[in-house]
Amino acid sequence: MSASMIALELKIPPLALTLGFALAMWLASTQNPQLAFTIPAQQFIAIALAGPGAGIVLVAWLGFRLAGTTVNPTRPHSTTRVVGSGVYRLSRNPMYLGFLLTLAGWAVLLGHALPFLFLPAFVLYMNRFQIAPEERMLAAKFGSDYEAYRQAVRRWL
Repeated sequence: MSASMIALELKIPPLALTLGFALAMWLASTQNPQLAFTIPAQQFIAIALAGPGAGIVLVAWLGFRLAGTTVNPTRPHSTTRVVGSGVYRLSRNPMYLGFLLTLAGWAVLLGHALPFLFLPAFVLYMNRFQIAPEERMLAAKFGSDYEAYRQAVRRWL
């Protein structure tokens, strides 16, 4: 698959996508009031998910910057190296994992059942339209180095 074909899949920057999901989750939470809930320590649980999620995103972003490679996930062809250190030893996609945790915290904070349905949708979307094209481009660009990394480190966790 050519770089232009992959670019067609990578249209929405993941941060913008995450914000769009957060908005959709909030809108869903305004529907069907009977699905709303309150749990003990709800705000604490939300922060316990979203805080580390945001931290993971920041650490992952810094890892790319320190490695001197692009942090723009819509342009994987601009990548100059496979980063396999730091948080990238634990996850091939720590930024996306961080976004997911942040969205999970948001769902808890909203206190409504419907926003939780967006979490698997986020994972499915990211796997298909962000991660798969990134991985194809990285495999084409870095060959056996990327394949060895891919075999050693899980996609999400």
